[in-house]
Amino acid sequence: MILYLIGIAVLIFGAIFQLFFKNPNLKLKLISIFAASGAIFTTIASIKAFLGQNSDIIFSLDAVFQNVRFSLDNISAFFAIIISLMSTLAIIYSNGYLKSYIKKGKDISAHCIFLLMLMASMLGVVSCQNALAFLIIWELMSLSSFFLVIFEYEEKNVITSGIKYLVYMHLSVIFIILFFAILSIQAHSLDFAYFSEALKENIQLANLIFIFGFIGFGIKAGFVPFHNWLPDAHPKAPSHVSAMMSGVMIKTGIYGIIRAIEFCSIPKLETIYFVLILSILTALYGISYASVQKDIKKMLAYSSIENIGIIGIGIGVYLLATHYDYPTVALIALCGSFAHILNHSIFKELLFLSAGSVYIKTHTKNMEILGGLIKKMPLTALCFIIGGISICALPPFNGFVSEFLIYFSFIKALDINNFGVFIVILFAFASLALVGTIAILCFTKTISITFLGVSRSEHVPSEDSPKTMLVPMGFLAGLCLILGLFPQFVFKYTLLPTRVFIDYGCACKQIGFLSEVSKYLLIFFGLILLFVLVKKLISKKQSYYSTWGCGYNKATSKMQYSAASFVSPFLNIVKPLFKRTRDVKKAKGLFPTDAHYSTKVDDIEEAYVISPIVKWDEMFLSKFEIIQNGDIQQYIRFGLAFIAVALVIAILIS
Repeated sequence: MILYLIGIAVLIFGAIFQLFFKNPNLKLKLISIFAASGAIFTTIASIKAFLGQNSDIIFSLDAVFQNVRFSLDNISAFFAIIISLMSTLAIIYSNGYLKSYIKKGKDISAHCIFLLMLMASMLGVVSCQNALAFLIIWELMSLSSFFLVIFEYEEKNVITSGIKYLVYMHLSVIFIILFFAILSIQAHSLDFAYFSEALKENIQLANLIFIFGFIGFGIKAGFVPFHNWLPDAHPKAPSHVSAMMSGVMIKTGIYGIIRAIEFCSIPKLETIYFVLILSILTALYGISYASVQKDIKKMLAYSSIENIGIIGIGIGVYLLATHYDYPTVALIALCGSFAHILNHSIFKELLFLSAGSVYIKTHTKNMEILGGLIKKMPLTALCFIIGGISICALPPFNGFVSEFLIYFSFIKALDINNFGVFIVILFAFASLALVGTIAILCFTKTISITFLGVSRSEHVPSEDSPKTMLVPMGFLAGLCLILGLFPQFVFKYTLLPTRVFIDYGCACKQIGFLSEVSKYLLIFFGLILLFVLVKKLISKKQSYYSTWGCGYNKATSKMQYSAASFVSPFLNIVKPLFKRTRDVKKAKGLFPTDAHYSTKVDDIEEAYVISPIVKWDEMFLSKFEIIQNGDIQQYIRFGLAFIAVALVIAILIS
């Protein structure tokens, strides 16, 4: 454990050390070195924990904090490895991404501090075993990510999105405080080790505490209906920050939910159905809204909501199977969730980094004015395509593995002899299949509109991104392929954190089965390579000649599908789920000079729930503007009046 804390200390020291240097490029190199060094220490410590060599470190503090214990069990070690690797790659990527900002004279010192602080605080969250210290580190994580989101604070909408994110995070922490406060009172301790025993005799209270924990950590993860911060924060943040937040940070919410299950045991059946159905709705809602976005990063943000829903579905099936005592089903479902935590962190970070590569070169995130980028940015395009195939859960990439395990758990769950379970599992199966279908629509649209065809505007880069951006992307793309081709190794790795919950003696057959799946995936991948090779050989021998084209000269951008027209048939089918507004100016006269047609899709919850609440709040608070009149004497009178009232109340109470 000492190595793990050394790793966190290296990150904190690196955040301070870079302040002594003025050269911004040197600052980025330094934080990359410190991030990699810290990641090596924490990864070695996590591997030792998997091997059973973990030892707790306890800091004896005052009576308020009691003993603050840091420890790595298999769950903590699993998350720590993901945090270490993904954060380091994102920080290395920032060396290339931030160059254009440095050229404009942007000061990145604070940004460098918060990058390392975010990484350190996430590592602290998954290892801290004291409730009060956990809450402090959790807040540090939220605050550091807030300052990273508002990197371009000069823009008003960036500040608005940042404040919205901060409000949601503090709404989240209210429920988390309730969760830990009741647990600590029941256990008469702040140490996590005492929480499980304290609730064994009180099932009703354990269920209530689990609900508090699920809501609090679920807001952080991005479950519907507490998802609204996510599509606003990600498009405004720099892409490496979006990659860290979506690929890694929101998983700390999932970590919290898993800990809530550990502390509170299996909740009541009604709560389990609530978790499973909410997860299904989250997945459907997220991918439906992702499919209609024009902003490439906003699309990826909504897609993160979808994938959080998929992880939640696996957890829901695990809870259901455990309730009915079907350990094999529970094991496969939980392994599917852990596998998707791992896989989503990889392909979502890859997609955000690829989107950032596009943005840096074209200075726009709007798909409608892109196109043809595969010719100028072939490596970025290839990485995005690999990420897109992975997130659609298509073989032979890694997204297929985790969703395959969750589907497999559905099939096994049909053995549970209960009609209600049968109906819910069929609904989950059909919903996940629909999610996959919409995901293919969504990423087919994004890839084709952004990278294929011809450019729709002057936003055409002259070359691909620098190596500092391409190398992390290439590494992640390679991981997508390797983990997809060898699912048995993914399963073995995701078995490790399930030790906390399940004796996985029943897992041997599943590993053998996945080894067979791996063989077919390798054959499938070989056939794809063979097809590409044959196509190249044939294309070299063929000669092409232009023919009479009936007056047709060449393709233009006006002949291509737009992002809106691509998904219009789907949008027409599910109209009630969206608030769609049109901006139309019809062509008039024989020789019209101007005409346009555009559509905007708003989040239905944002439009009909959040916005009215915000407007009412603004109207209510505006009534008190008279108090803020700028008169210092008036402020002093208010203060004296408050003190006088407080004294009177104190006298009356005494």
